[in-house]
Amino acid sequence: MADSHRSSAAEIPVTSNGDLDQSPETVFQRDYPSGLGALNLSDTSNFSPTSEGIIESGAYKDAMQAQPMAGAMVLSDDLKNPAIEKLDLVRKWSINTYKCTRQILSEKMGRGSRTVDLELEAQIEVLRDNKRKYQNVMRLAQTLASQLSQMIKTQRQLGDAFADLSLKSPELHEEFGYNAETQKLLSKNGDTLLGAITFFISSVNTLVDKTIEDTMINIKQYELARVEYDAYRTDLEELNLGPRDATTLPKIEQAQQMFQVHREKYERMRNDVSIKLKFLEENKVKVLHNQLILFHNAISAYYAGNQQQLEQTLKQFHIKLKIPGADTPSWLEEH
Repeated sequence: MADSHRSSAAEIPVTSNGDLDQSPETVFQRDYPSGLGALNLSDTSNFSPTSEGIIESGAYKDAMQAQPMAGAMVLSDDLKNPAIEKLDLVRKWSINTYKCTRQILSEKMGRGSRTVDLELEAQIEVLRDNKRKYQNVMRLAQTLASQLSQMIKTQRQLGDAFADLSLKSPELHEEFGYNAETQKLLSKNGDTLLGAITFFISSVNTLVDKTIEDTMINIKQYELARVEYDAYRTDLEELNLGPRDATTLPKIEQAQQMFQVHREKYERMRNDVSIKLKFLEENKVKVLHNQLILFHNAISAYYAGNQQQLEQTLKQFHIKLKIPGADTPSWLEEH
């Protein structure tokens, strides 16, 4: 009984691919029961005069005709989902990381081959060793500067104590006065030497932590490019050893393209590092030459008691250090 009352509008035949075998107009123009056939959708006399919320049947029909009923929908490049692009980047990164990790493990286990530039590798190893040694020199120089600063402070306090006793001990006025002048002179020269050592530390620190470190960053990029190059080279070699058929030939061609890309990147990074090491060596020699002369002359003048040479050394290297009473010769300089 339920089937006998089913509306013919619910029976819409479709083709095998899901499209309608008749147009919507043909389907809805079938014979309907008398109750439905008497309904005129365009008659709005029984509705409120306002048009809000009412959909005109003619407009609906035009909209139905404007919409395509079949066929694939094509999105332009501007409408692509950004999430898909991110997933593609993650996929490429994962593949590259896997290949590089496999290459590094195979090298450490002695089963994989690696590309080696003997001359460049030797220069890089020398640079790393020199960096460690320069850092050690800086630490020792900082320790010396700290100890010298403490000694200068003690000498200044001792000079003040001698000067106070010179005023309060008339019978030992000259003896306390000599010692007060000596300690004050030593502390003043110590300040000058401390300025020279501080400038030496700052210059070497700039060389190590900025100039050399900048080259080390390029070296790390070069080493990563080398691992990538060897990883894709190994993939290509393995594919070339296998069978050549319709399935493997596209893979071999793609592997050849990726190998060429990473080969060019590796050679470019190798040339960049080689040039950077050359310029770094020239800059390093120039900087250390000047700083080592400064350090030697300042230390020699200080322990020789030659205040004029010590101050001249700082002027030679454009180190500005204000020392109270520097223009007035002390008792030790006069005698």
